[in-house]
Amino acid sequence: MTPTPRRPASRGEQSPVAYGLSRLRRRSLVRLLIWSVPEMLPAALIGIAVAHAVDDGFLLGRTGVGLAWLAAVMAASLVGALGSRQVLRCLSDFAEPLRDDLVRRVVTAALRHGVAGRPDDGAVARLTRQVEVVRDTYAGLILAARAFLTSLIGTAAGLVSLAPILLALIVPLVAVGFLAFLATLPLAAQRLRESVYADEELATATGTVLTGARDVIACGAQDPVLTMIAEPVERQAAAERALAAPAMLRTACFAIAGWAPLIVVLAAGPWLVARGLTAGEIMGGLTYVLFGLQPAVSKLMSGLGGSGLRFLVTLKRILDVTNADPPAPPPAGSGDGLELRRVTFAYGPHSEPVLHDLDLVVAPGEHLAVIGPSGIGKSTLAAILCGLLTPGSGSVRHGGGCMLIPQEAYVFGGTLRENLSYLRPAATDGEIRAAAEAVGARDLLSRLGGLDALVVPGRLSAGERQLIALARSYLSSAPIAILDEATCHLDPEAECLAEQAFAAQGRTLIVIAHRVSSALRAPRVLVLDGTHALAADHATLAASSALYRELLGHWTAPGKAGSDPARLLGEPDGFDPRAGTRLRQHPGQMIANGAVAEKQLGPDIASR
Repeated sequence: MTPTPRRPASRGEQSPVAYGLSRLRRRSLVRLLIWSVPEMLPAALIGIAVAHAVDDGFLLGRTGVGLAWLAAVMAASLVGALGSRQVLRCLSDFAEPLRDDLVRRVVTAALRHGVAGRPDDGAVARLTRQVEVVRDTYAGLILAARAFLTSLIGTAAGLVSLAPILLALIVPLVAVGFLAFLATLPLAAQRLRESVYADEELATATGTVLTGARDVIACGAQDPVLTMIAEPVERQAAAERALAAPAMLRTACFAIAGWAPLIVVLAAGPWLVARGLTAGEIMGGLTYVLFGLQPAVSKLMSGLGGSGLRFLVTLKRILDVTNADPPAPPPAGSGDGLELRRVTFAYGPHSEPVLHDLDLVVAPGEHLAVIGPSGIGKSTLAAILCGLLTPGSGSVRHGGGCMLIPQEAYVFGGTLRENLSYLRPAATDGEIRAAAEAVGARDLLSRLGGLDALVVPGRLSAGERQLIALARSYLSSAPIAILDEATCHLDPEAECLAEQAFAAQGRTLIVIAHRVSSALRAPRVLVLDGTHALAADHATLAASSALYRELLGHWTAPGKAGSDPARLLGEPDGFDPRAGTRLRQHPGQMIANGAVAEKQLGPDIASR
């Protein structure tokens, strides 16, 4: 339940700042800046308007003039409000594409880590919370930076026009407060980083508990579970409490940058009057501090110290985990084949191994069948070969991508074209039809109404769904295809056509066989018996493996025609369901017939 360890950034990876800047689309940024201009008008006018309203209006008893100047500020504010409305509309152009990209990164990385045997326990927290944190804080940072720039430019322009001497009093204090604030950012970043990791650890712990909640209650194990989860809860609470110190320092810095200039201007009033400033100009300067600089500094500090740090820390966490590791080079000579070395797998620490010290080499382009009794581990082997399961010991290597076609074919609502081409979106209609023709799905395309026909999965038979999955897989570019009873709902002729189509592509083909005809089409067969595994050609297996002979006899025994009706099609496999007298004393054993048997098993075995 520990979070995924931090990984140092490698050369070529983007920093959070660089990533955030790269999301700023030029056209959207120009629109944002253009609509920010109206907001500068009230920021620049407010101090000047107050000064003239006091000096030229209210102090001279000309109330109408004073109100007119204030009305001008209100009118400018309305113009600024229209700009603010358009600014908010522009935010989606930045935030939504960023969120979509991060979601793709997180999901892709989680799948990649899972396939590599390194499950990412923090992926859920990243997808459900951290991505949304980055999205929201990114939008907030854009707003804060824009508001600071517009207020700063407007205030500076107004002060220069009103009384430049006020800048000499205000700017040093703002600079000192802001520099002090920047000095607190490393501490704040460290505390926030600890909070993010504590949040991931807590999410992992609670997810584990919730997944097994029914078992916990059934076993009365609430107290041990509460004890187990108490530690990550306390760490997360402590990390959240630790964020209070940087927040307190940020408040002190804001007092220096935001409130100290106000006090200084008030205290320097007599000195300013002696240098020719009027009461209205001093009040205008105070207005710029209160309604211009103070909000700008507050937004900037809260944005950088709160949202900014959360954005940088959280985004760095996501980028560290989701940046693609460089692919390991395939072993020399592996090509598009597969290699298993001393692979052992069990479904629990105290379970008997399903596979034990399995060694297997499948050459590039080879066609291998896997047979064995039901529940012996054939589908488990297929999942290990594809990386869906990680062996407890041993290694699995392959030089290209694996494609697993399971027994239960997945078909989604959409057009037939979308179902067939989603593993290869750029495929042309001609290529799609050629793939359907190759695996025997041409008639299905015609019956459903062509590539533009809408597919309703519930209205398809299991065999029709398998044909769609086979055509889709045939069209993909994966060099290794693993058929885990992917043709079990097809008749033997259709199964033969599909398997031969995959083999003719030159792919490495592994078939989890459920019919004798499917097994005998492969030049080499792997027999699993629960303790040992033997891979060889048919003649060698028939001579050396009693289980192999037993399985073939069981497949073709009287009363078992439903499992392999191949003999009804003219005995293409050359096996007769009669009990053998020399192979094993077992009901339903098979023997071979004539020349076909001699070709399949060799003259010595066929003569027995």
